[in-house]
Amino acid sequence: MDTDAAPIVLITGTSSGIGLATVVAAARAGCGVVATMRDTGRAEALRRAAAEAGVAGRIEVEQLDVTDPASVTACLATVLARHGRLDAVVNNAGAGHVGTIEQDGTAPVRAAMEVNFFGVVEVTRAALPHLRASGGRVVTVTSVGGVVGQPFNEAYCAAKFAVEGFMESLAPVAATVGVHVTVVEPGAVASEFIGNQAIDLPALTAAAGPYAPALRAYVDRTLKAFGQAQTPEQAAAPIVAALTAERPPLRVQTSEAARAFAGTKLADLDGSAVRRMTGGWVV
Repeated sequence: MDTDAAPIVLITGTSSGIGLATVVAAARAGCGVVATMRDTGRAEALRRAAAEAGVAGRIEVEQLDVTDPASVTACLATVLARHGRLDAVVNNAGAGHVGTIEQDGTAPVRAAMEVNFFGVVEVTRAALPHLRASGGRVVTVTSVGGVVGQPFNEAYCAAKFAVEGFMESLAPVAATVGVHVTVVEPGAVASEFIGNQAIDLPALTAAAGPYAPALRAYVDRTLKAFGQAQTPEQAAAPIVAALTAERPPLRVQTSEAARAFAGTKLADLDGSAVRRMTGGWVV
């Protein structure tokens, strides 16, 4: 990777969607990017996009499974051996789950927490000594689902709420040692995220039992929302801004729609506005 003195940024979950777009955008902004993914066999789309953008020389692909501490340690050791420093981490790897607790049990909740929360915690913990040394930053892609709980997303939203609380609590502590912390909250993004959940809608509806009418209403509403979604490239722009800004904010949304959605919750002290809004999604 021909980075010279470029800042070294490690990004998780880069095989598609926001992660892939962020890799390309960060490289265009002058960063040397370590693009990580659980299965490097899925790197072809990223390599092709980097070549088309003329930034392939600023990107290297490494294997990293955020749920495996040994994998995290090995990846960071490789980055430090190769570059001698780490300037930023973008926690982007994540997984969704659609369903409800009575029908699904607790296993999906545990699985969502492992990827979306504990994976973020593990990567951040391992990176912090190196970010202290560089005066670097942690940028974590959460979701508006980390601010507003959404029907049939109990597992996903629980994990993203946990990430928001973790990062908001970490931010002032990390600042005392020169590390900036930012959470980035996308709304609907036209990416492979829904497809990557391997949702079989007929089977999901059939398994929903008494919740089937509400689930069908939710799915209809959500498909319409994703029909008007922003692109991964649009969602990546605020992430790269958080990487390059002199004083990045603690929290940023990626679109006007996301700002309005999150703003409903942040101004809703008794919860009634959110309850009215999300209640309309399931009838």
